[in-house]
Parts: sequence; structure tokens; C-alpha cells
Amino acid sequence: MDWQGCNAVERDPEKHSGDLIFTHTRVPVEALFENLSAGDTIEDFLESFAGVERWQVEAVLRHAAEKIREEDRLANPARP
Repeated sequence: MDWQGCNAVERDPEKHSGDLIFTHTRVPVEALFENLSAGDTIEDFLESFAGVERWQVEAVLRHAAEKIREEDRLANPARP
């Protein structure tokens, strides 16, 4: 998934081995999806990962949802 344009995340080889992380943290974006999949709430995630802000979580979820919609439109062009 292309994360360009999502200012809530960054990829820096000096931080967390170049994994996609929340900007100005060392928290991998993957941790958000893992925690939500395990049943945690956004509040649970924010309490567990100091430094990540709510706006960043919301931006990541919006960006991921938009990219999924784009991929679906490309895969199914007949659907509106």
C-alpha cells in the first residue's frame, strides 16, 4: 500500500529498521492493526503507545480505507 500523502506516518531506515512508523515516534503502524485485530480499542492503543496521537491513528485508518476503496475500484471497474 502506498503511504505517500499520509503525513501521520514516515519510513526512516534509522528508526525501527525502516518499517512504516507513526511520525516522530518509533511505533510501527503495523502495531495499530495488530492491536485493533486483537480487539483493542483506539483508546487502548493510545494508552499503550505513548507518543502516538489520535489524529495520527485516524489519519492512518482513513488513508488505509481510501486505498482499499481505490484498489477495489481498479479490480472491479464496473462497480460504482
